Amino acid sequence: MSADRLYYEDLDVGRVFELGPKQVVAEEVIAFATEFDPQPMHLSEEGGKASILGALSASGWHTSSMFMRMMIDAYLLNSASEGSPGIDVMEWKRPVHAGDTLSGRSTVLSARPMRSRPHIGIVKFRHEVENQRGEMVLVSENSIMFRSRAAEGQAA
Repeated sequence: MSADRLYYEDLDVGRVFELGPKQVVAEEVIAFATEFDPQPMHLSEEGGKASILGALSASGWHTSSMFMRMMIDAYLLNSASEGSPGIDVMEWKRPVHAGDTLSGRSTVLSARPMRSRPHIGIVKFRHEVENQRGEMVLVSENSIMFRSRAAEGQAA
């Protein structure tokens, strides 16, 4: 556990975490689609070109998964996260093509202690992911539960 581990108390409204970069690799797009979303635009360059997306494109669910990995790497693995009660908003704004580079940010919108478990705080985030041209490809909002520093080591 690192000394700079993030707890509920560290997540002030307005705090921003930078995400990425994440390179979108054609083989990963196809592998994800083959297993989870085998539509033609996600399986080959030809299928993508024949669609309104114009090129081999990551599934929205794959885009969400890459975004999740970017959050994990940026701040969640080094935090007292207790998981999320769900997602309020998940919007796929533009196609994500093989060869794109994704980056973005997570911004704290609000934070409050849970009424039923005051040693856990609920922190609401807005996440924005863009491609290398600065075009927004994903917008999401959700809450994440974080243990308080004082409660570290207590059962949830």
